[in-house]
Amino acid sequence: MGAEMARPREFDEDTVLDAAVLCFWRNGYEATSVKDLVAQTGITAASLYNAFGDKHSIYQRALDHYVEGSIADRIQRCERLLPLEGIEAFFDEIVRRSLNDQDHKGCMLVNAALDVAPEDQGFRKVLAGVLRQIEAFFLGRIEAGQRDGTINRALPAPNLARNLLGVLMGIRVLSRVRPESALLEGVVGPALALLRCGISAPRT
Repeated sequence: MGAEMARPREFDEDTVLDAAVLCFWRNGYEATSVKDLVAQTGITAASLYNAFGDKHSIYQRALDHYVEGSIADRIQRCERLLPLEGIEAFFDEIVRRSLNDQDHKGCMLVNAALDVAPEDQGFRKVLAGVLRQIEAFFLGRIEAGQRDGTINRALPAPNLARNLLGVLMGIRVLSRVRPESALLEGVVGPALALLRCGISAPRT
């Protein structure tokens, strides 16, 4: 008699990962227990382990799910816009999400960099890769804008891209403790103004 056919999963993987993301995002890695994940996802601990592995593996899958559904999706949408418009739209969305975050969760990626990466070399490599992906998005948009004359050519594109990455990280950290419109927009505004500097400055 042949081996029994594998039983189909009785849950939607994306829905479970959405719930796991929210649990880790709110509580952080260390403070989140398997019991918390069971309560948040609505499936048993055995089902979680069978589908995703141990807590570390669940966190990795949840983080990947977050990156794909949030960061990668935002980059793809903003890459369809004109260079400067794409960068502005990227930061407009970040500021809006930060201000509307009633739980002050910040960014799961940044939280992982602060909470988990210092102790876990594997996570450091994963997070560094995502940050390079974001930096590459900024760099590509800046280079395109410098070519078409809509972004300042006075500074090297790699330096401007690194500056924007730093601004992004700063906004996401600040939003956890001071989610104030004037503060966040005050951080973003000068960085975007630097991109436009010398392009179409109004005459006085």
